[in-house]
Amino acid sequence: MDIQTIGIVGAGQMGNGIAHVLALAGYDVKMTDVSGEALENAMKLIEGNMSRQAGRGKISEDDMATALKRIDTSTTLTDLGPSDLIIEAATERETVKQAIFEDLLPHLKPHTILTSNTSSISITRLASRTDRPEKFMGFHFMNPVPVMQLVELIRGIATDEETFSACKAVVDRLGKTAASAEDFPAFIVNRILMPMINEAVYTLYEGVGNVQSIDSSMKLGANHPMGPLELADFIGLDTCLAIMNVLHDGLADTKYRPCPLLTKYVEAGWLGRKSQRGFYDYRGDMPVPTR
Repeated sequence: MDIQTIGIVGAGQMGNGIAHVLALAGYDVKMTDVSGEALENAMKLIEGNMSRQAGRGKISEDDMATALKRIDTSTTLTDLGPSDLIIEAATERETVKQAIFEDLLPHLKPHTILTSNTSSISITRLASRTDRPEKFMGFHFMNPVPVMQLVELIRGIATDEETFSACKAVVDRLGKTAASAEDFPAFIVNRILMPMINEAVYTLYEGVGNVQSIDSSMKLGANHPMGPLELADFIGLDTCLAIMNVLHDGLADTKYRPCPLLTKYVEAGWLGRKSQRGFYDYRGDMPVPTR
């Protein structure tokens, strides 16, 4: 099918980034959120990010103006009903995602494809709660969306080939690369990345190294662009913990046990950059390690 209109559920970090790249690629986008303020902030952020791209010569001022006009916003979820494709980018909680799809179902067109930007939750299980499991799949963008080149496409057990091909065509039009993943806990990227981050937290927890030495070791010793604890703060420690719990519960292997220190930071509300404190304290001019 030819996808022209795309609905996005959620105007947060992922949702606004997805809207940004879709609009630049020529899609008509409608972005919804329960918060009107979140939608306003998202549009300001998108405009600011596009301005930076224009300043660097990556897009023209005309491209930017046209793309911004393609993005419509609404606080009413069911306004997404006429969309050809819907990408859910709400919080990483299965009950929230299920409720969103349940509210959408009566308002969808027969051909509408439903997708989730989930980083770890079972696509098959989410799809089974809808009336169109064959037209449901995982559409997992990486953060920050305008910069990162990969999109994981995850088939549920019932996803048909037409749905996969339509979503793959969207990724191609964005100029990004699709990686096809099977529907197992955390898929590909987070199946590999999150245990590494969790092991870095264990290394800190056991006193093998402090925050600075662990991050410096991986940046200079393994040529990683960011240290694992710095990266955890960027992702959000609550998200890291949620994915580790999905891995631990779904695969029943003790190697995926979340580090108690990671749990402790989340309990304290020290979630990383978004809360100004995590493995680093971001409240001053420069980030300062908290351990």
